Amino acid sequence: MFLRAGRRSGTGTGTGTGENSPAGTDRTAADPDPGDVVVRLESVRRVYGTARNEVHALRGISLSFARGGFTSVMGPSGSGKSTFLHCAAGLDRPTAGRVYVGGTELGALDETALTVLRREELGFVFQDFNLVRSLTVEQNITLPLRLSRRRVDRAWLDDVVGRTGLGDRLRHRPAELSGGQQQRVAVARALIARPTVVFADEPTGALDLRTGREILALLRHAVDGLRQTVIMVTHDPAAASHTDDVLFLADGQLAGSLPAPTAAAVAERLARLGED
Repeated sequence: MFLRAGRRSGTGTGTGTGENSPAGTDRTAADPDPGDVVVRLESVRRVYGTARNEVHALRGISLSFARGGFTSVMGPSGSGKSTFLHCAAGLDRPTAGRVYVGGTELGALDETALTVLRREELGFVFQDFNLVRSLTVEQNITLPLRLSRRRVDRAWLDDVVGRTGLGDRLRHRPAELSGGQQQRVAVARALIARPTVVFADEPTGALDLRTGREILALLRHAVDGLRQTVIMVTHDPAAASHTDDVLFLADGQLAGSLPAPTAAAVAERLARLGED
């Protein structure tokens, strides 16, 4: 199965299976312009365990994501969502298949080159924030730049800080912040290097409703204002309704997609997946 994830408001957005498509049905969409693809997975499989006790987390996933799209990935527990995100982001290597960021195949890179690519091309927002406790807010935000020995663009830093509402917290440390403020720091850190793609793993899962909406609005701005690509794993239909497309996984396979999602439509589709 080959799907294209794209922008809700753009032209030519295609998906491989629609809201009413049965799980597991192959329907091929028009391939996106190769110059517009920022992440591509080709027949990606991930198997854990030994030959006698194998766990097939991904079973041949083929997808491409175009620049400037906001896609959520959903599915029942154990469907392969986190494994998918980790393989797409270069945090885990697939057992078989290929993953490309731009024109670079991640499997062809050694660990040093892969680390450099992640720092320069990819941003990450994790549910548990992953902030460095001993660093201030400003130091946490600019950490990716310092690790790659890049100068801090003060104008861009001020813009990111302003949009995340952290202007009066730059000298604080994570322990002095609320959960929502820590997640804002994580989003700012993901955006500071102007990455091509931002991966978000349950970014609103530990937040209250209002703060979660603010985080989603920041990610939405990264797509609409900066033309970045955001790929987000979530279990929340309301969060998914902020995205352009939803991709559903079940048992390590693509089980359909939903363009221009609403919370009600997403919840209904998830319920059907649980019944399959």
